[in-house]
This record gives sequence, structure tokens and C-alpha cells, in this order.
Amino acid sequence: MTPITNVNAAGTTVAGSTRDATGSTLGKDDFLKLLVGQLQHQDPMAPSDDQQWIGQMAAFSQLEQVSNTAATTQKIADALNRNGTLSLIGHTVSYIDETGATHEGVVQTVDMTGDTASLTVGGVSGIDATTVTQVK
Repeated sequence: MTPITNVNAAGTTVAGSTRDATGSTLGKDDFLKLLVGQLQHQDPMAPSDDQQWIGQMAAFSQLEQVSNTAATTQKIADALNRNGTLSLIGHTVSYIDETGATHEGVVQTVDMTGDTASLTVGGVSGIDATTVTQVK
């Protein structure tokens, strides 16, 4: 679920995320459902101001673009992290193991599984790439 920026009745955005009664963040689908619900239940004798609806739709469009930009930026960051990890092959690195001890060795392989990378350093496999403290 994608977090959204609060939109007040005038259609202006307010910093922060909206939380529902259960404490989970409301997403863009929830925002659209609320907007449709407002349209369906407005008083026909006193319809809402069309400028208000235009403002809310503009805020919704802006939200969609920001969400798309955030997703694209995350993909770029993930690709850069993968490339950075792959560039460690052949370099001597220092890393910290589970016990807190520092080890050093040459990176022989990089295994990319999902979003995580594990290294084989000096014959020891399964080294989490995030534990690397120094590259030589």
C-alpha cells in the first residue's frame, strides 16, 4: 500500500501520512474511494464546489506522480547497489562477522538473491555485503 499525503477539504496538501482507525497508512486507492464516496453522498440541493473537486483531483494526480517517481528512484538505487556490490569482485575487503570479529580477504564471487547480496571472501561464503567495512 502506498502512503499518501493528507488532502484537506479545500484540496490542499498537508504534510504527513493519513492513518486509519487501525493505525495502518491509507493508500492512494483509499483516497480515491473516499473521493468517490463524497461524490455519491453529496447533497443534491447543495452540491459541492467544482473548484474543490478540481483541487482534489489535482492533488490526486500529483500524488500519483510522486508515487511513480519514488518507485523509479528506488529501482535506480537498487541497481546502483547491485552494481556497487558486483564491482567488489577481485578487491580485498574487510568485513565483520556475526561474532563481531573483523576479517579480510579477496572477494571471489557475489551471489545476488532477491534484494540481498552475499559474498564469498577468501573461500568463506555467505558474507552479507552490508557487513563490509573497507574496500582496498
